[in-house]
Amino acid sequence: MIKRTISIVTLLCTLVSCNAQDSAKNIGENEVAKTDQENVDSFTTSEGTSLKMFCIKHGSVRMQIEDKWIYVDPVTNAVQPATDFSTMPKADYIFVTHEHFDHLDSVAIRQLTKDGTTFITNPRSSEILGGKGSVMKNGDVMLLWLGKGYSGGTWRVDAVPAYNTSPDKQQFHPKGRDNGYVLTIDEFRIYIAGDTEDIEEMKDIKDIDVAFLPCNLPYTMSPEQLAKAAKMVNPKVLFPYHYGQTDIQQVVKLLEGSGIDVRIRQYQ
Repeated sequence: MIKRTISIVTLLCTLVSCNAQDSAKNIGENEVAKTDQENVDSFTTSEGTSLKMFCIKHGSVRMQIEDKWIYVDPVTNAVQPATDFSTMPKADYIFVTHEHFDHLDSVAIRQLTKDGTTFITNPRSSEILGGKGSVMKNGDVMLLWLGKGYSGGTWRVDAVPAYNTSPDKQQFHPKGRDNGYVLTIDEFRIYIAGDTEDIEEMKDIKDIDVAFLPCNLPYTMSPEQLAKAAKMVNPKVLFPYHYGQTDIQQVVKLLEGSGIDVRIRQYQ
């Protein structure tokens, strides 16, 4: 059993303006807004914190939480179409789930880095980056200190397992190496699964408001596996991502009547 560790990271605030318009949709204690443009989804926590999620492509996700910018697995031209991250806001945090070329991209990281950017990675990705970043292993917990202007002052990050279980896939993502992440802001919880199949540990991931689950054979899940994973996690909103050539509408059909709001964005 992996020992859980807690580290506190102090960061400087960078003010970023936002032009997106919010329209709220009640989902219990938190509010979820309708999509305000094709690749942007807006949310508001129970404490009034504003969150926006910007679809980039593949496994690359960009999030704005108040004045903070978070990127997950940013990739430039390893996955087409090429993305120029130098045109986007610099990162306050960059999360890397694992070291594969379509998730760990030194060019994207260089384009997004500023003084004070914090990297959160699995152990091998940190090694590839020359020891850069705060290393998290499955089961670790990190508290990100934001300052007194935020409710509670901290966000919580949990590193959760992400791996293959099928015998013919285990060489892609072996158990214990890669991370998924659960971000908790106020009581709003975001699950970014990374490259994984429908593993048993998903049953322990509770109270998720937004989940990103992959659907890309032969490396991650089939539509049927993704639907099973979604029912285990039971998020309020699901973004299938990293889906390659999969007919992602199959996921929508499989989850009809589940009560999960499935939103298809351009995560091909």
